Amino acid sequence: MSKLSRLISTAVLCVLPLLIFSKTVQAASRTDFKVCWSIYAGYMPWGEAKTQGIIAKWGKKYGITIDAVQINDYIESINQYTAGKFDGCFMANMDALTIPAAGGVDSTALIVTDYSNGNDGIVIKGKGKKLADLKGQSVNLVEFSVSHYMLARALASVGLRERDIKVVNTADADIPSAFSTSSVKQVVTWNPMLAEVKANPDVTEVFNSSALPGELQDIMLVNTKTLKDNPALGKALTGAWFEMLALMQANNEKSTAALTAMAKASGTDLAGFKSQLATTAFFYTPKDALAFMTNPDLPKVMARVAKFSFDHGLLGQGAPNEHVVGMAFDQGNVIGNKNNIKLRFDPTYLRMAVDGKL
Repeated sequence: MSKLSRLISTAVLCVLPLLIFSKTVQAASRTDFKVCWSIYAGYMPWGEAKTQGIIAKWGKKYGITIDAVQINDYIESINQYTAGKFDGCFMANMDALTIPAAGGVDSTALIVTDYSNGNDGIVIKGKGKKLADLKGQSVNLVEFSVSHYMLARALASVGLRERDIKVVNTADADIPSAFSTSSVKQVVTWNPMLAEVKANPDVTEVFNSSALPGELQDIMLVNTKTLKDNPALGKALTGAWFEMLALMQANNEKSTAALTAMAKASGTDLAGFKSQLATTAFFYTPKDALAFMTNPDLPKVMARVAKFSFDHGLLGQGAPNEHVVGMAFDQGNVIGNKNNIKLRFDPTYLRMAVDGKL
């Protein structure tokens, strides 16, 4: 080989990795994203943030576009996220563990947005009923949902177990109509279905999520790899969310109009929607959300959720125990399998918001 040939070969070998790296960066970097949400008091701000142009505003700040898509069925929204059709999705903490994480999709809880503080409840037909009256009865609910988890926790509080009742799997949208029939006398559900069920005459709410503060969480979940490759997405989502919450609390004509629009979109009026918000413990500021995300009790709650999930076969076929899916928390704290971390409660972007760096 001539000296010139060797120089050319050396140059090609040096440039080739740079070209490959450049193409990799270009492939990883994106400008268009999609997130999904479904009808629930805790998720409604996201739809209104789109209507108000807040999402577009924050996307523009970082040179990206984010489309917020409403999915009518809650579980279907999670399934579509898990299948890779969306980059992010609003869902409950348990569902984040048992569907995408257990399914192998590495996901990050960008923000724990709120927890149910009465938005989920157990209702029995008849006045003066008690939780213990569920013994030996059929209970309609969305099987393996946070409602199911709450029911199990409620039963344990009065010395009952799930084997003492019969669970009847019912789609969330079908629960109010099922409860209106003579054959269904006990249901577990969440708002807005809960409000509709409680509006029936001669019923008793025997338990609700206010007895389990901080356990039934709502989270903004995003694909971990997508977030890592595109930090602008995390910044824009976080900024848009807290701007929308600030608007909701502004107590002016604009906030009233926004709340009224959210109420209509969720099938109720302003008073009805405000009653749902009253039982949703929102973290209205980044500081409050950060405090919750870094609280040492959070891993303990998720360990309890993991145990319930394993006991009900929700962590995948052949799962040896509740530790099969690793979950990461603040300061490198990990519970479960450290070699299989699929759910991450990462406060990075909340810290940016608190520090004014968004």
